[in-house]
Amino acid sequence: MPKNNLAERPGSLLESHKSYQPRVIFFYFVIAGLLAIVAAGLAYQQLFRTDIYHERERVQNQRRILVPGPRGNIYDRDGRLLVGNRPRFAVVLYLDELRAEFRREFIRVRKNYRDTGDKELPTSAQMEEIARASVVQRYLDEVNTILRRNEQVDSAALQRHFLRQLLLPYMLLDDLEPDEYARLLERLTVRSPLQVYTSSTRYYPYRSAAAHTLGYVSINPDIDSEDFPGEGLKTFKMKGTVGRDGLENVFDLQLQGETGGTIFRVDPSGYKINPPLDRRRPVQGKNLITSLDIDLQLIAENELTKTENAGAVAAIDVRTGEVLTLASKPDYDLSEFSPRLSHAAAADIEARKAWTNLAVSGVFPPGSTFKILTAIAALDHHAVESTDVIVDCTGVTRIGNRLFYCDNGRGVHGNITLRDAIAHSCDIYFYEAGLRTGADTLAAEAARFHLDRPTGIELPNETTRMLIPDTVWKQRTKDEKWFPGDTANMAIGQGFIGVTPLQMACFVASVARGEIFTKPTLVHRADTPTQHTDSIGLTPVQRTALVGGMEGCTTEGTADILTTLSSLRIPGLRIAGKTGTAQIRTGTGTINVAWFICFAPADNPEIAVAVAVQGDTPGENYGGGRYAAPIAQAVLRKYFEKKQNPSAFIALPKTS
Repeated sequence: MPKNNLAERPGSLLESHKSYQPRVIFFYFVIAGLLAIVAAGLAYQQLFRTDIYHERERVQNQRRILVPGPRGNIYDRDGRLLVGNRPRFAVVLYLDELRAEFRREFIRVRKNYRDTGDKELPTSAQMEEIARASVVQRYLDEVNTILRRNEQVDSAALQRHFLRQLLLPYMLLDDLEPDEYARLLERLTVRSPLQVYTSSTRYYPYRSAAAHTLGYVSINPDIDSEDFPGEGLKTFKMKGTVGRDGLENVFDLQLQGETGGTIFRVDPSGYKINPPLDRRRPVQGKNLITSLDIDLQLIAENELTKTENAGAVAAIDVRTGEVLTLASKPDYDLSEFSPRLSHAAAADIEARKAWTNLAVSGVFPPGSTFKILTAIAALDHHAVESTDVIVDCTGVTRIGNRLFYCDNGRGVHGNITLRDAIAHSCDIYFYEAGLRTGADTLAAEAARFHLDRPTGIELPNETTRMLIPDTVWKQRTKDEKWFPGDTANMAIGQGFIGVTPLQMACFVASVARGEIFTKPTLVHRADTPTQHTDSIGLTPVQRTALVGGMEGCTTEGTADILTTLSSLRIPGLRIAGKTGTAQIRTGTGTINVAWFICFAPADNPEIAVAVAVQGDTPGENYGGGRYAAPIAQAVLRKYFEKKQNPSAFIALPKTS
């Protein structure tokens, strides 16, 4: 039998093991390639993704706290504080400093439950919540003892704060009285997690004065800081404020303080690790100097209050357009908005219809004050001449199929010229002047004086409902033809016309300068230039008749009480004015609105005033000369008294 081939060739097996197998070599390369990929991956992670991992670590381990800066102050034109900030004191507890106490209390609570032998024990999370509330109540009891109160912890609010805002102080008591603040400062230890926290809230030294103009703020839970680092970090924000009305709203960006903040490292449970990594203090916002004169404002509001009716006053510097007074009644006490408006206070404001700023949003027929514009339009378009006698006023005239009366049937003025028609407010004269001029011409003239549009004052919610009608408007909106009676009504400021008190103040300021438009502003600057717009276009003779009629209104006409009553007379002051009484139809009848517009001195105008006071009884005789003119007179008196002796009139803030 032949021998095994392997036995015959003992070296052959050794040779086969020494030879290189292609499959083995392939796996060498595969393993080497995998090792190379792993090495490249490690190198990539170490060299190129280090910043990414560092950022992830930073986001996971750091927290940012933002604190709003105080708002800027608001001043009147003489530098007196109208809106500022007052300290607001609260008792807060820093929960992140109570970790050890929470743990000890949790152990005690868990032991107590287990000792009861009850099989249905609360969950661990529930026992932690109970423990936290127990610890916080102990600290609150310490405050109760000092302040002689009996406050209790709101467990639900505490739980929300702990889970969402652990790094922010938890407020136990808010808006402390000064004596409570003093007692706590004296009794609380410096290193206690229980501290008195001081923030700021809005302060209104004159309470309700200029409430609609100044506006109010509300809580803003979403403050932000564009240039403070840590934008990608989990952020906790202290509540700030945002302007909601008036100047607080329009100039909110200027008044807003610069947000400060702190960045902390935190442990895995979210508790902060001191010291902070970065910190920046909040900065107060920029101040605002308004054009308001608080002395004139207080006088205007006091006089409006005496009427016990709704109304508005606007006073303007004729030369610059700066608004000296912008009053509206009914109003509200701004202090009730600080730190927040209660439901009861809001309901009261609503019930009194006090939200509306009648000076810029109250739309009323201008009544006979519009006769000044009718006169300008008639003169400018040569429909009448200033010396013409165009009517014989017997108290009534027929236009179309209707009888139109002068001063509700009480006026009989005879042969009358423009000057006396203005002074005595002769309706018959202006019916005829309006018919000669034409409705569309009157509307175009009113538009030339910008009575058909908002003034653009720096306030929110200025109405756009003012109306200067014409023939096309009536056809389009009412699908009715324009009648001569519509023109007659329009000529005396009745019918469809609607304007605001501020518009009429701008109008009379423009007439005082002999120009067509006054741009009002609530911002005061030392270098505010004199305004100049297009000329009205009247000749010197025509202007003399117009202004003479307005001055005659206050010396012999419908507002002669300003000079015949010694209590109202301002010695040496010549006032050019115009009264008006307009009617507003309501569901219960017709309400009158008393108007008075004026400027002074008549020969060198400095200040223009418009007053509108609304009656509250249907059918009540509410004439501009009797109700509105004395309010304007009080504003003028204060203005010129201050001019003669500025230091003698320093308005003091209201204390109650």
